[in-house]
Amino acid sequence: MSVPDFARHRLFLDHALAAGSRLPLEREQANYLLNVLRMKSDDTVLVFNGRDGEWLAAVSAEGRKQASLGLLRQTRAQPSEPDLHYLFAPLKHARLDYIAQKAVEMGAGVLQPVLTRRTQVSRLNLDRMRANAIEAVEQCGILTLPEIRAESPLQAVLAALEPERLLVFCDEAMAHASPVAALAAAPAGPVAVLIGPEGGFDEAERDLILARPKTLGISLGPRILRADTAAVAALALVQAVIGDWPREG
Repeated sequence: MSVPDFARHRLFLDHALAAGSRLPLEREQANYLLNVLRMKSDDTVLVFNGRDGEWLAAVSAEGRKQASLGLLRQTRAQPSEPDLHYLFAPLKHARLDYIAQKAVEMGAGVLQPVLTRRTQVSRLNLDRMRANAIEAVEQCGILTLPEIRAESPLQAVLAALEPERLLVFCDEAMAHASPVAALAAAPAGPVAVLIGPEGGFDEAERDLILARPKTLGISLGPRILRADTAAVAALALVQAVIGDWPREG
């Protein structure tokens, strides 16, 4: 596994990346590099698009508010897509921003908002979620931008899951058994993690979730966690036991 270079600023660009390419920067990006970071022509940054790996690029200043980047060489190849889906009941404002950022940092490849009976928010600003995801990947050396899906009712989300995907259901009503032991006994394969809203799932929703084949209910311990805290706890457990943390290379 290649180690990210955190000495250079990283920038997400939604352009194809190839050696010798010259790419224009959005006005906000140019302003940040030239006027906030005070970069000059021939200073270098790292750029990525989620598809073509990471590239070293040289800044070309074109006045105080415009700039372009010339791609020099690839520094890291594009890794495989993370096959971890994070399914969650949306929260309000800053806590939703936090969830989006932390799920990306923890290796989620899909962010799927789920509408439940007790969901606090029914309409989401997906552009804001994407901006938070981009900020997380830029800061943490991640090369893959997760897929951010539109909000959908619980029943539809469950129906859309592939039959072979294990659904890890974080169930506050379960007895306090070891989640590590439960996950360690789970079959290998793709995984989705489901976190409910503040107030939890109602009984009909809980029955619907547990009726799905290849669903594993786990407890997150004796304390009731806020939904954003539960997200980090659950994703850490899954990645540590059956995710990509134990992998070599």
